[in-house]
Amino acid sequence: MHADPADQRRLLDLQQADTALTQLTHRRTHLPEEAVITELTGLVNTTTDNQARFEAAASDLDRDIARVEREIEQVRNRADRDRARQDSGAAGAKELTSLAHELETLARRQSELEDQQLELMERREAVAEQEAAEGKLLAERRAELAEVTAARDAAAASIDAEAAAQRAARDAIAADIPADLVALYEKIRKTKPIAAAMLRQRRCESCRIEQSGAELAELRSAAPSDVMRCDNCRAILVRTGESGL
Repeated sequence: MHADPADQRRLLDLQQADTALTQLTHRRTHLPEEAVITELTGLVNTTTDNQARFEAAASDLDRDIARVEREIEQVRNRADRDRARQDSGAAGAKELTSLAHELETLARRQSELEDQQLELMERREAVAEQEAAEGKLLAERRAELAEVTAARDAAAASIDAEAAAQRAARDAIAADIPADLVALYEKIRKTKPIAAAMLRQRRCESCRIEQSGAELAELRSAAPSDVMRCDNCRAILVRTGESGL
């Protein structure tokens, strides 16, 4: 293939633009905020689960407290009825003895229930404190996640804008180069990131390998319009005054 030496040199500008786009793409897909977001998302999910667990425990305790309170109320009502029967004067001696025994039993039962009630209320208070702590932690972690997400989105938007500008500049460069030369360049770029490289001091700047004696002889004898390729990496070798030929 033949191409004007100036067009061949423009391939270096095209390569530089493509390399910049590749770097931007890498930055876009490896934003440092992403790792933080992943970690914070996991912490938010864990804290949400913990808070839900404490909420469920609190609900269970509220149900148990309500049940014990109902039982206490039932015992009190039964005891009130027994005392009313005792005081009525209508009960015989045997019934009075039975009522007295039942009142003792009811008193013990009420005491047991009130102890249960106190224990449940203490546990409920502890769970409420844990639930509140998890709620505060959850709010803090969600706020941090929102902040990091906003920073990630801002960084991504900035890179996207830079990439759009770089892509426009790249397209403008490509439009100034003959189509067949661009086609060769694009074909090479499908298999390797650097498709065009300067030959600097006899060394290909793509593979960094110095050209051999036979390769140098061929490069020296080639016409300036000949499109030359590196024998090692097959990149287009762009010859300039720095090639050392």
